[in-house]
Amino acid sequence: MLISRLRALLTARRPISSFGPPVSFRDMAPSLNQIAIFASGCFWGTEHIFLKHFPIKPEPGKGIISTAVGYTGGKASITNPDYKSVCSGTTDHAEAVRIEFDPSVVGYAELVEFFYRTHDPTTVNRQGGDVGTQYRSAIFTTTPEQETIARRVTEEVQAKHFTPKGTKIATEIHSAGPWWDAEDYHQLYLFKNPGGYQCPTHRLHW
Repeated sequence: MLISRLRALLTARRPISSFGPPVSFRDMAPSLNQIAIFASGCFWGTEHIFLKHFPIKPEPGKGIISTAVGYTGGKASITNPDYKSVCSGTTDHAEAVRIEFDPSVVGYAELVEFFYRTHDPTTVNRQGGDVGTQYRSAIFTTTPEQETIARRVTEEVQAKHFTPKGTKIATEIHSAGPWWDAEDYHQLYLFKNPGGYQCPTHRLHW
C-alpha cells in the first residue's frame, strides 16, 4: 500500500488551469539570478546600450534576463515618485536601470566595467547636456559582495582609463534602497522609438 501511494505521488501532475501552465521542479527551484542597478544619465540610453550588447534570450543570450527603468536613491520621505517630480530635482532620485542577470553567464564585475565604458563617470550630476541630480552616475549594490566588486572595479578602471588623463571618477556607490518602476512609456523606449533622444555619452568609450 505504501509503495503504491509513493508511486502515485511521484507520478502526479498538476492539472492545467486558467492560471498558467503546470509548474515543474525546475520552476520551483530558487532563482540564482541577481539584480544590478546602475544610473548613468537618461535611463533610456542606459537600458538601450546594455541590451544592445547583452541581448536577452532566446539564445544566444549573454546573461541579462530582464531590465526595467525606474527611480531609486531618493529621499526616504518620498515614495512612488513619477517622472515629473524626479525631473524637478526635488526628490533626489536617480534615473536608473534595474538588471536581472544570470551570474553563471555574465559576472557582476563585467557589468560594472561595461557601465563605466558606456558613459562619462567623471561629471557630477550631469551626462552630456542633461544636468541634474537625476542624471548622476551611481551604482546601487544589492549585496555586500556586489559592493566589494564595484569598489574594486572602480579602482581598476580609474587607474587604467582615467588617471592617465588626469580625471577622476565621480560615481557614487551605495547600497540599494527602494525601487520604483518608471511609467510604462519609458520602458524599452529607444527600442520602441529608434529615433528618440539618446544622450551622446551613451556609447563605447574604450
